Amino acid sequence: MTDKAGVLPDMQLRELIASGRIDAETAFCANQVQPASLDLRLADDVYRIRASFLPGAGGSVGRLLHESDLQMHRMDISAGAVLETGCVYLALIDERLALPAQLSGRCNPKSSTGRLDIFTRVITDGAQAFDDIPAGYEGPLFLEICPRTFSVLARAGDRLAQLRLRRGRPAPVREIIFSVDLEAQKGAPVGWRARRHASLVDLQKTGRHAICDYWEPVRPHRGRVVLEPGEFYILASKETVKVPATQAAEMAPIAPELGEFRAHYAGFFDPGFGANDGGSRAVLEVRTRDVPFFIEDGQPVGRLVYEPMSARPAGLYGQAGSHYQGQRLRLSKHFARE
Repeated sequence: MTDKAGVLPDMQLRELIASGRIDAETAFCANQVQPASLDLRLADDVYRIRASFLPGAGGSVGRLLHESDLQMHRMDISAGAVLETGCVYLALIDERLALPAQLSGRCNPKSSTGRLDIFTRVITDGAQAFDDIPAGYEGPLFLEICPRTFSVLARAGDRLAQLRLRRGRPAPVREIIFSVDLEAQKGAPVGWRARRHASLVDLQKTGRHAICDYWEPVRPHRGRVVLEPGEFYILASKETVKVPATQAAEMAPIAPELGEFRAHYAGFFDPGFGANDGGSRAVLEVRTRDVPFFIEDGQPVGRLVYEPMSARPAGLYGQAGSHYQGQRLRLSKHFARE
């Protein structure tokens, strides 16, 4: 493993697994390691909790969970259990870390998680911020899960979040602003709005859920769309995204003065994304805040920050096939192709 600063590629993640620096109760899956990230799996134990929380410096997630009144009840999801809309859950992650002092991490929901409007955040012992893994962290990982739109059937082994490790604090290579695409193409919708009170989504059923049962098309009027408070939308960027083999990218929050909405939940783009097709669109998971909001074609909605890899990955995104490579406007893999 080299000492070069940057995001760790797949072969270095595998070295950490082989050395026990990344460990798990169950055997690792071959496709769990991505070009610049590691998929995190749910363990058997999930707890319904009263509210979100952070343990704070010196705090233990497990101790707070069992010694406070946060826990409402425990669920064994080894055979599957329903996580209901509007409820907050805390799941033990199967993987645990014993990082060297020079390595830190950042977590994000997986693409399919964000596109289902499942709000997730990773928590560590001693955490004072969500999704941040401090340098040299040793201990378990927990995942806060809050389905916002669809109730989901989850099982042990399901992957809702991913971990990206980096060495040092490399400066960003570049940063671009991207905008929303509301230009209709031959009558096709420019987005999708989630239906309220839809049926359950089974996280292990790919391509088995009918779009019309869960989504309704969004069509612009005079190049605009009104985003309604409390509604969840899937839109696409006007710009294409192409991530070189020596870089990784992450969607970052937009400046608040550019709009009253949140434009993404899942934000990791691995090396090779969009490389085989001249660039793929970024899919935007959009939820408004407190007031209806007009959004216009070409309106800036987010930032994409590129950072260096510590080495070129052995494999690039999409080489083994991907539901999202070459995407324009695409729902999660759980739905039949639109």
